[in-house]
Formats: sequence, structure tokens, C-alpha cells
Amino acid sequence: MDRECEERRQKIIAGFRECRNAFTAIGDETRQLILLVLLESDLSGIRVGEIAEKAHLTRPSVSHHLQLLKASGIVAVRREGTKNYYYLSAEETCWEEMAGLINLIFASVQEISSRSQQSEGF
Repeated sequence: MDRECEERRQKIIAGFRECRNAFTAIGDETRQLILLVLLESDLSGIRVGEIAEKAHLTRPSVSHHLQLLKASGIVAVRREGTKNYYYLSAEETCWEEMAGLINLIFASVQEISSRSQQSEGF
């Protein structure tokens, strides 16, 4: 393995480590449903009860999943008095880190595919 491949491999390993919680958080179907509800709301946020109603989930279930999404940096909360409004966090870097990792993996796959096709005479 040449030096460039090893450096890319190490970046991918580090990316997996950094993004593990975020990928785990978005890998769950219930949390995906909550993310879809949040995508449909505006950036001012939406309350747990509204999310539960739109997603056809219980409030305790939504609260649990929102805490996991919040801990991974995917969801943020804005407080107004005693009310909490949840929204997708554009400020967190987890989205950029995940996109960068996926792009790095895709570039590696393309390079491997290109080398494979060249060795086969295509």
C-alpha cells in the first residue's frame, strides 16, 4: 500500500471514529422519521408534542430519540421560557464531517475501480 493510500485510510479511520455517534443516531428508523419531521419544520424549531403528533409517536419516545440526536450534534434546542423548540443543527460540524467522510470513501472506491479497470485493459 503506497503512502497516499495509507494516509487516506487513516483519514477514513479517524472519520469513522469522529462520526460514529452521528451515524448511529441517524441509522435508527424512528430517528429518521423525527429528522423528516424536523426537515419539514422551519428553523425556529418545533416542540416535542408537535413532533409526536406528526410522527405518530409517543411524547416519551420522541423525547428519548431527540436526546440521542442532540447528543450527537444533529439536533439543537432553543428554549423560550419553559418551552423547548428542537431543530436540525446547521451550526454543528457533524454534517460536514459525515459528508467529508462519505466523499473520501467514494473517492477511494472510484480510485480502486479505476485501477481495476486499467489492469483489466479497459
